[in-house]
Amino acid sequence: MEAILEKARAYLDAQRGERVTLEQLAQAVGASPFHLQRRFKEAFGVSPRDYQDAHRVEAVKSSLKNGSRVTDAVFEAGYGSVSRFYEKQRLGMSARDYRARGKGQRIGFSCFASPLGTVLVAATEKGVCSVKLGDDAGRLQRLLAEEFSEAELVETEMKDLKSKVLAFIQGEANLARLPLDVRGTVFQRRVWDELRRIPRGETRTYSEIARAIGAPDAVRAVGSACGANPVALVVPCHRAVRTDGGLGGYAWGLARKKRLLALEKKS
Repeated sequence: MEAILEKARAYLDAQRGERVTLEQLAQAVGASPFHLQRRFKEAFGVSPRDYQDAHRVEAVKSSLKNGSRVTDAVFEAGYGSVSRFYEKQRLGMSARDYRARGKGQRIGFSCFASPLGTVLVAATEKGVCSVKLGDDAGRLQRLLAEEFSEAELVETEMKDLKSKVLAFIQGEANLARLPLDVRGTVFQRRVWDELRRIPRGETRTYSEIARAIGAPDAVRAVGSACGANPVALVVPCHRAVRTDGGLGGYAWGLARKKRLLALEKKS
């Protein structure tokens, strides 16, 4: 079955820009639609249809980065209309804003000290778009500037968000209901949503998270989604660990992950 799944993925890759039905895909690889759908999702974390949608979104993003007009990028990726793209898109910001790397967007940010070192929080009018951890506020600001190179970045106190993050670290608040304005694929968003369901003081293995989202074979992809998390703490990827009990990876350093988990268990 593994060979059939790879053949199915290769077929979808070759047909980018075209809508391939499950029946067409099953016929092309010589499998039943029902079993192909189930095993494809287990292996790759998404259904064949969501796999196509994710790649079409990536195609639009790539075209926008290269300066294409929104309408041209959308139709070249195989969408029948711009409105259809906006129904399916996973950019967080609008396509026009993404193409411009946040141009025209006003993003407020603040850096402050915490028990975990320096924290940078940033938000658009729609929600939190970035949370970074480190020891050097200047470096965190440079990372934010690279991520949103054309946005208007405004340093401000952000008292409410700052107080919520500090209270969260101290075990006195929950960030699960904070509105987000982030970009991610269908699969990444499913992983991030599952991470937000893990209670404070608890952890889940990458395998457990993969099973929880219905993709038991996509353990490595779960780890990659954790690494791509743009909003540390708000999406608590630090609660994802290896099956053998090891901490696994963490974008902001394993020492900080260990410290954060210890703080949560203590609280």
